[in-house]
Amino acid sequence: MKYLHLIWAALFRSKTRTFLTLLSVVAAFLLFGMLDSVRVAFNSGGSVAGADRMVVASRLSITQMLPYRLLSQIEAVDGVEKVSYAAWFGGIYRDPRNFFPNFSVGPDYFELYPEYEIPADQMRAFQADRTGAVVGRALAERHGWKIGDTIPLQATIFPRGGDNAWPLNLRAIFTIDDSKRRGEENQLLFHWEYFDEANDYVKGEVGWYMVKLADVNDATRVARAIDALSENSDHETKTQTEQAFNQAFAKQFADIGLIVTAIMGAVFFTLLLLTGNTMAQAVRERIPELAVLKTIGFSNRSVLVLVLAESVLLLVLGGAIGLGIAAAIMPAVSAASGGMIQLPGVPGQTWGVGLALMAAIGVLVGLLPALRAMRLNIVDALAGR
Repeated sequence: MKYLHLIWAALFRSKTRTFLTLLSVVAAFLLFGMLDSVRVAFNSGGSVAGADRMVVASRLSITQMLPYRLLSQIEAVDGVEKVSYAAWFGGIYRDPRNFFPNFSVGPDYFELYPEYEIPADQMRAFQADRTGAVVGRALAERHGWKIGDTIPLQATIFPRGGDNAWPLNLRAIFTIDDSKRRGEENQLLFHWEYFDEANDYVKGEVGWYMVKLADVNDATRVARAIDALSENSDHETKTQTEQAFNQAFAKQFADIGLIVTAIMGAVFFTLLLLTGNTMAQAVRERIPELAVLKTIGFSNRSVLVLVLAESVLLLVLGGAIGLGIAAAIMPAVSAASGGMIQLPGVPGQTWGVGLALMAAIGVLVGLLPALRAMRLNIVDALAGR
């Protein structure tokens, strides 16, 4: 740019003020980069594995259970190749802070998930043990579990014989090759038959059904046919893709998108006020200088563009540094999440939104000071009026 040296000199005319403002911009976009990256991770489409799987859950709520007798009816629907089922358990291991997904599953559940790699001998041991459990490798490594260990799971919803203790024997550990799905290794699964027989309250009910389609192109027709089975009953169903179900399930704990929007709305509102005040003060201090620029031939439009460019440069410089720092530390965040978040850095979607925000905020905070500079009267400005 022809006048970049003028914009740069004006921006760092007051180095302390510019540095502190720049620090605020860096902090705001560092926070944005990390939070929006997590949002993208939770809402990502994931792998193509499972494109032929659908989930049948209660239309009312994921927490509402469905009768086991639906199994044979769903299996009879044309276009359904295989059906299994699962039920959320919600147990804890030693401390509520050690939360990880845990649920009971049907005997052929893993046939619908061939991407869950389990050694054959471990699978046989799991199937032969009524109180056996399967966990993901990441979860086993986090807690130091090994095959043969007893996992003292504690119920929070379903007691067993009046007691919350549900000791399970670790019989198998599964792995997933797809790095984008390593978060799924943070779960524990055990036999639904054991859960159904042993818990004190719920009998003959499952949380949801997993359906494998014979032809993925028949998904809409099959979903409608399955939902028609329980239409106008007390257990109406909603059949949807596995991805849609997983996102709905995650929102039972927290709406990541809403949280990110609320936090960043507050952060950027504060940033608008801060940078707006900085730009207004910077232009006010330079009124005589701007008048001199006009005197030597700078047009009103040129002065307007100079001030706006200064504002945008401040935001872009700070924002780019903030997002760069976020990209550098996201791998550490991913590692600390135990596999729940798999991000090598800040995704391109977040960079795109971030750059748009930098430009928009830069224009917003610089517009009023720029208009004031453009309308400046040379005589009054030089006279100090």
